[in-house]
Amino acid sequence: MNDDRRRRLLALADRLGTPCFVYFLDEVRARIAAVRQAFGGAFAITYAIKANPAPALLRRLRGAVDGIDVSSGGELTRALAAGYPAAAIHFTGPGKRAGELAAAVAAGIGAVVLESREEAAVLASLARAAGVQQRVLVRIAPDRVPAGFGDTMSGKPVAFGIDEEDVPAFLADLRRWPELRLAGFHAYSGTQCLKPDAIAANWAIFARVFAAAAGAAGAAPEQLVLGAGMGVAYHDDQRPLDLGEVAVHAAPVLADLRARFPRAQLALETGRHLVGDAGVYLLRVLRTKDSRGVRIGIGDGGFRHHLAAAGMFGMVLKRNFRLANVSVADGPATGAFQLSGPLCTSLDMLGRAVPLPRLQQGDVIAIEASGAYGPTASPTAFLSHPPAGEWLVDGEQVVDART
Repeated sequence: MNDDRRRRLLALADRLGTPCFVYFLDEVRARIAAVRQAFGGAFAITYAIKANPAPALLRRLRGAVDGIDVSSGGELTRALAAGYPAAAIHFTGPGKRAGELAAAVAAGIGAVVLESREEAAVLASLARAAGVQQRVLVRIAPDRVPAGFGDTMSGKPVAFGIDEEDVPAFLADLRRWPELRLAGFHAYSGTQCLKPDAIAANWAIFARVFAAAAGAAGAAPEQLVLGAGMGVAYHDDQRPLDLGEVAVHAAPVLADLRARFPRAQLALETGRHLVGDAGVYLLRVLRTKDSRGVRIGIGDGGFRHHLAAAGMFGMVLKRNFRLANVSVADGPATGAFQLSGPLCTSLDMLGRAVPLPRLQQGDVIAIEASGAYGPTASPTAFLSHPPAGEWLVDGEQVVDART
């Protein structure tokens, strides 16, 4: 970490208090611009707000992204409250409640992404009662996923979408419901991938299943949504994803899709890749102790705010996120320290054998790549400790991200 960033984070910790998350809006905007540039504007960008639904962030991203992907009625409410037009909202997720679907129909959202026959039947009934025709996309679960993804949602029995081999029969059933208008297809098979060739290979699979589905539907799609799967380099030994390499590998796939479906909008659904690197979690060391030859720092924050950094959110092997002691200039490590939280459970550990120049009471520790899947993916009520602050830095302005 360079010294300017270290000093800035230390000043923010002193000003805002710890534990807290800090999200840098300029970095999110820069990532969005980088994605657009890498693919030559081939994609509309839809932001999956499950990655970070902070209201202040959502408001300021309006206009920077082309659409919003929500996965619950609560996220739908947040998107509408942030000022996104209903037509720009897609609703995904395998377990949408009838009330949530009714709210989506009433709002007139751009598309409900269908993931089962039962869901389609419920939605058709709700649309019929409302006297409207609801635009839908069919989510397809391909029969395989290339190696290299951190979590996979295809190629095995899954709750997500319609199995590739069942799509023709599903589309035949869909014709029974005139209240639903098929507008296109959606696929999201894997997340957290840092291999450009694997991402491109996954999109090639999407292109294949989209073409087959369009053939079965007997109509050209208006929209095709590709789950990005683009990851974030969480660990020191990982290389950040090179978007240029992804674009090179994916160029034939995108050219084929444009040629085959010239009138269809291609949309790239992504969340983690846009906001993950733009966030930092800051905590302060409350106590230190030595235990069996290991210096342990006990911080005021922990896994109750940041389950992912504790290695319990989709991580098979627990590995440290990128950590730094921002209270001291970078220098050679003086030890391999353990960073624990204040909870009375051994699960509350954010770092194991962390090489740092020092670790002492009062030091501020920064955990990088913390902009996605922070508080909303963590057990924030555990032991009734207070929540972490969430702050959005927009230029020189710092605002409460939760308002």
